[in-house]
Amino acid sequence: MHFGSNDSNTRKIRKLVVLGNYVPKRCGIATFTEDLYQAVTSADPLLDCSVIAMGDRSDYPPEVALTIDPSDTSAYQRAADYVREVGADALCVQHEFGIYGGAAGSYLMPLLRHVKVPVITTLHSILRTPDIAQRKVMDELVQRSSRLVVMAEKGAEILSDVYGVDRAMIDVIPHGVPDFQWSESDPSKKELGYTGKKVLLTFGLLGPGKGIEFAIRSMPAIAKRHPEALYVVLGATHPNLVAHEGERYRESLQQLADDLGVTSHVHFENRFVDMLTLKRYIAAADIYLTPYPNQAQITSGTLAYAFGAGKAVISTPYWHAQELLSRGGGLLVEPRDAGAISTAVNRLLDDPVEMDLLRRTAFKQGREMTWTRVGELYLDSFGNAAAGTPLDHPAPSIRRLEDLPPLKLDHLERLTDRTGLFQHATFDIPNYHEGYCTDDNARAFILTVQLESAAAQPALRLMASTYLAFLASAFNQGNGRFRNFMSHSRQWLEEAGSEDSHGRALWAVGRGAAGSRRDGWRLLCIDLFQRGLPVVEHFSSPRAWAFALLGMQEYLSAYPSDLGVHRLRGIMVERLLKCWQECAGDEWNWFEDVLTYDNARIPQALILAGSELPESGALEAGLASLEWLMKVQTADFGHFRPIGNNGFYSRDGDRADFDQQPLEAQATVAACLSAWQVTGESSWLDAAKRAFEWFLGRNDVGLPLHDADTGGCCDGLQPDRVNANQGAESSLAFSLSLAELRDAMAAKTETVKQIA
Repeated sequence: MHFGSNDSNTRKIRKLVVLGNYVPKRCGIATFTEDLYQAVTSADPLLDCSVIAMGDRSDYPPEVALTIDPSDTSAYQRAADYVREVGADALCVQHEFGIYGGAAGSYLMPLLRHVKVPVITTLHSILRTPDIAQRKVMDELVQRSSRLVVMAEKGAEILSDVYGVDRAMIDVIPHGVPDFQWSESDPSKKELGYTGKKVLLTFGLLGPGKGIEFAIRSMPAIAKRHPEALYVVLGATHPNLVAHEGERYRESLQQLADDLGVTSHVHFENRFVDMLTLKRYIAAADIYLTPYPNQAQITSGTLAYAFGAGKAVISTPYWHAQELLSRGGGLLVEPRDAGAISTAVNRLLDDPVEMDLLRRTAFKQGREMTWTRVGELYLDSFGNAAAGTPLDHPAPSIRRLEDLPPLKLDHLERLTDRTGLFQHATFDIPNYHEGYCTDDNARAFILTVQLESAAAQPALRLMASTYLAFLASAFNQGNGRFRNFMSHSRQWLEEAGSEDSHGRALWAVGRGAAGSRRDGWRLLCIDLFQRGLPVVEHFSSPRAWAFALLGMQEYLSAYPSDLGVHRLRGIMVERLLKCWQECAGDEWNWFEDVLTYDNARIPQALILAGSELPESGALEAGLASLEWLMKVQTADFGHFRPIGNNGFYSRDGDRADFDQQPLEAQATVAACLSAWQVTGESSWLDAAKRAFEWFLGRNDVGLPLHDADTGGCCDGLQPDRVNANQGAESSLAFSLSLAELRDAMAAKTETVKQIA
């Protein structure tokens, strides 16, 4: 086994920050992180090292400079700021999926994007078959790390084969062990009250997956041959397991020992012990057992400790055990086989000479794994990272037109039948039960008009015709209102939809009246727009006014002589400005006392209308309110954070950060593009790009909502995951944002070429 790197192209680092669980938290990684801290500071006494600990305890030792509540996204920003402020040369991250908040620990990703120093990541588990969230986190973790540390060659193999990692960036450094002294077991047995016993030991946090039940099942055959045998299970039940089911698992093991008649040969020591006590138990052991039933265990700190202390090991062949015992020091037995365990134990107890040979082999090899040696290897890894080409850690960033993902309409096409666009999907499968709505068909028609000049595919024309036919059917001639909801059986569920849905329908047909190249579509849109517009004067919803204004702007761009539309546009602008004047203040520059949904559409409507009504003050109000909204919707890390719809944001109340909706990102992209087009200020184009990057993973959770395979978009961002359903509203939000941003960036590129 090759450990570490002796690359001469290293440089010493002077300031190091270590991130992970830390003592007094009771878990293996906390202990590991403390041992690593002690090892590297002992190996280099001039190293200035501090720790960022996961958790909010108040009893951390003095080296812990900062703590992170795993569920607090802003705490990760503070940690990134700390790394920068102390002038760290490197950040050493202890990684396990359960340590950090978010889906598979995704909250860690924004922190890694924002530190500007080499990141050296120790991987405490490496999955050959990760789930979707784990794979996304691992891929970005690899991208953000300068070097990856694994504790076994098998880990390096998996990183290379599964995740495509260059072997040159991987350091294999063993799990450190204390510098144990060779000792016989009798003195420690006397201290612990085990005199005269042949002690078999397993230690560590107790929980399913450790295979303890198979070791207990082996005890009848062992006790029959060696009545002096005692199996000691040392360790507290894992706190997560206790929280969910108490001590049920431990009690089931005790009941198993009782059922097998070996209660006197199995002793449970239900506590988390300090290192001095642990060393005493290890010293008392004759044989160390690790009966893990699953092969995919890349690291076992308990195995490393027992091996380094010179204990004869009997283990199932999980990855770490296979590698560690490949040069002797123990026996491998089949997993889930109590008979194999009893045969191996009896073999060693029958032959003290063989057991002593295994012990001495393990102890000799364990000298390569002492924390003194491991600390030196980690310093080499840190130095190699610092000497390498500095990594830029940008978040997903759109700088050029080529950086935009391709527009793919496969999912929207699947959601569309001969009637219209279905509202919802279960994952990426259409959900017929929820039927159709005018809101989504209006958005879909806007998208197809946007794409009409760029794509003449028959499928796109058919989709556009279907959406427009739906809007025509939605219009209720009896009351001049658009209906909204239709069942799957094609039955309208109301005589009039909401004011907002009516406004969106007017926006869509206004867009079609101005932008469609097909005469039949354009004439139908003009008819629907003119018949549906009058009722808007009686509406009370500011968003409905804004949606209608957007439609009027589209319509007037093609038919500027329509005085009736001009008159109503002026009324809508006056009403929105009145809301602004009555509500806006220094700390709350908005039109209402609450931010809810589709917020940016109100400033967008005023910006566009105000650009043609310079004396109204609408442009100034639109830009000021949008600027304030962008501040409200920008996280500490600088990424876009829309108002969550799980409570919204009241003027005198708490802001809801989740469930974040794609609709908000799309409205913000569109509004910022409108501000850029009207003012020419590049900061607005940058703001539009930043809002779009939310879809790609530059968000609080660090996970993309856009599905590159389907072209769809997930329905929302939760504190720990994405909502995996890909409904029409969300998928349209992404596609509309992409189409609008693509057109804007293409226009800018063309302008630059013409100037050049």
